[in-house]
Amino acid sequence: MKIVVLKGMLKESHEKKIEDTAEKVGAKVCFVKDEKDIPEDFKDAEVIYGFGINTAKTSKALKWMCVPSAGVDAFVEPGFFANDDCLLSNSSGAYGVTIAEHIIAVTLMMMRKLTYTYEEILNGVWGLPKPQKSLKDCRITVLGTGDIGRTFAKRAKAFEPENIIGVCRSGKSDEESFDRVVKIEDLEEVLKETDLLVMSLPDTPETKGILSEDKIKLLPEGAYIVNVGRGSAIDEIALAKYLENGKLGGAALDVFVNEPLPKESPLWKTKNLLITPHNAGNLTLDYTLNKNVDMFCEDLLNYSNGLLLKYIVDRKKGY
Repeated sequence: MKIVVLKGMLKESHEKKIEDTAEKVGAKVCFVKDEKDIPEDFKDAEVIYGFGINTAKTSKALKWMCVPSAGVDAFVEPGFFANDDCLLSNSSGAYGVTIAEHIIAVTLMMMRKLTYTYEEILNGVWGLPKPQKSLKDCRITVLGTGDIGRTFAKRAKAFEPENIIGVCRSGKSDEESFDRVVKIEDLEEVLKETDLLVMSLPDTPETKGILSEDKIKLLPEGAYIVNVGRGSAIDEIALAKYLENGKLGGAALDVFVNEPLPKESPLWKTKNLLITPHNAGNLTLDYTLNKNVDMFCEDLLNYSNGLLLKYIVDRKKGY
């Protein structure tokens, strides 16, 4: 078996772990920075770890591609793989810590008005105190109770909110940090009593436009929204409208319908909107990198033993 690893941000320790695991299963491994650097004798590799887009589209020898991300939008499109039977796995479960910390960070920035304070400081202004809000006694709704939603809920619990409500398809979760978990069908009722809405949904037909204008209007005056899932889940025009008119206290978006966000987008100048360039889960934290490689190596052992991949993606469902 031949394995190609697109190194990306991997360190020597990560390469060593992959090499050791490959040796256990009798596989040859090749590390490259870019697909164009794959040597001729590895172009028929059976496994690729990384965003091997060109390889996936051209190689019928490829039987399994593991991507070091949670999102797999592009890879689940029909006809994406030259080999229709190619397995796809992702790293969903490696990003909970880094993205949960991002959610806490941007939430506090909005509630404590730190964006305004920072602008004043840059201009040498000793600003006056500004009205602030707190996560204590806050009513939090988490739309999407996967790894990211659960990890955030654990951390948010320490701020002593009034409650944390999880919302998902099944209406069930074993995460004790949720005070209650309801089904998607109950979202409208929950939104009416939500001070902070955190969204961490994958991009599926069911999630597109889930936060429509009608649903945004249900949120209480001054509510906050944080989206770290997919931009397609929110009506961006409606969101901007209710930020501008003061209905919403603020929003923090790490994801957008069009990325990179076009320079001409009105979102850049929307009041009380905190924009980050899809970097909530950037692959730089040691924890994230270590977890990512551990997951790949775990599934490499499963794959070589003919077992079902633990982190396999259902390409029909999109996650």
